[in-house]
Amino acid sequence: MQDSAERLERVRGRDLLTGAQVLSGQLGKTIQRLRKAYNLSLSELAEQSGVAKSIISQIERNETNPTLATIWRLSQALDVSIERVLASGDEEPFLEKSSRADTPILLSEDGKVRLAIIGWIKTVEWLQWYEVTADPGGVLDSDPHQRGSVESLSVSDGVFEVEIGGVVQRARTGETLRYRCDRPHSVRCVGEAPGKATMVVIMKAAVME
Repeated sequence: MQDSAERLERVRGRDLLTGAQVLSGQLGKTIQRLRKAYNLSLSELAEQSGVAKSIISQIERNETNPTLATIWRLSQALDVSIERVLASGDEEPFLEKSSRADTPILLSEDGKVRLAIIGWIKTVEWLQWYEVTADPGGVLDSDPHQRGSVESLSVSDGVFEVEIGGVVQRARTGETLRYRCDRPHSVRCVGEAPGKATMVVIMKAAVME
């Protein structure tokens, strides 16, 4: 019985190793896309996850098969479920569902504007979109994106104001503002009511030859 149990454990170990090797190609890309979505450097992700910078770099380059504990630490730091990190996109049907709990949330410096990352992680380098909810008076200040990038803000509730290059424009429910976002810009929720909008960012990479 003991010999049989040991053989079973060895088989399971080989199966797990094979699975990790299959996943590693997709895993590295997923970690890198999530890290870039949060605008985190390798050093910053290492600090937040407790995983060495060199190990994260090796994972992203598919040079190592990380342990489940390492993947869990990275998923916690990136605020996504470990199932999402381990998902193998090439073998799954193109039908994906993300729960509210599995959707990363970014906060403005004043804590009054929340951006839920509802865009597809695989397109983050050239196309990003967010669900924006804001308390009255909330301000989202953003640094410039790549030169030539364009942002679109479609308001579904409340009133928002965008300021860029000294120009200010306001949009109400049902209206959309589009503007170059390759320079410092600000989005404000004005009025007395909370606001809600969808923000889409088309990066320069989307229109490159």
